[in-house]
Amino acid sequence: MTITIIGIGLIGGSLAITLKENGFAKKIIGVDINPENIDKAYRRRLIDEDMKMEDAIPASDLIILSTPVDVMIKLLPQILDQVTDQVVMDVGSTKMNLLAKIKDHRNRKNYVATHPMAGTEYSGPEAAVPNLFDHNCTVICNPEESSSAALEKVKALYASIPMSILNLDAKSHDVHTAYVSHISHISSFALALTVLAKEKDENRIFELASGGFSSTVRLAKSSPEMWVPIFKQNRDNVLDVLDEHINQLARFRSILIKKDYQKFHELIQESNEIKRIIK
Repeated sequence: MTITIIGIGLIGGSLAITLKENGFAKKIIGVDINPENIDKAYRRRLIDEDMKMEDAIPASDLIILSTPVDVMIKLLPQILDQVTDQVVMDVGSTKMNLLAKIKDHRNRKNYVATHPMAGTEYSGPEAAVPNLFDHNCTVICNPEESSSAALEKVKALYASIPMSILNLDAKSHDVHTAYVSHISHISSFALALTVLAKEKDENRIFELASGGFSSTVRLAKSSPEMWVPIFKQNRDNVLDVLDEHINQLARFRSILIKKDYQKFHELIQESNEIKRIIK
């Protein structure tokens, strides 16, 4: 199978490595607006050939859209305009706006909306790694709007990695990702800014930073080019969960002011219940 990946960054590049190594792809074509990304992808052997998008589409069996989500909204209709029997899929973190954009497109059935739940705080083709997706979950959104042939091809791709598949409607997907992914990034950005502001006066903060701090603030290294469009497209859901997060922080602040350490103990015990969900 010849696969075109549009956007050779962490996710697109890691898919390229995986699908070549497991034999699902015979040839990988890379499309990227940034010549440096193409150069890095060549040097790392992530791609076999680079092409312009309009040339890559007819040369492919499957097209994977792996750009920032604001770019996806512009490119997906253009890609669907050009396909005949090719399958198109995306790997974006938001879905409602994207699916609304192509809801009535004549080639909507050729497209499968997916979101592999994997990633790191790094970006670009140099960040691509093998085994990034192994045994993680991927979401397929609104599968009833895709043809059975398109769905089977995309399911076969994820099975080859392997990944488990969860079907969700686009609205539910965007709500759930606001809770399990998007708020984590905002919290990490805020914590990094808090410590950086204090570090101006307390130069030894980072000397004392341990593994716990590093893991908590790890996501603050993530690319703004990727995350600002996600927050923009999922604004309402992110605001909802951010309000709840602020309320919880205010609870901790209040009981600390009151020196109510028994209540502090109870809240921490209550938070420990997350172990039922995340092992």
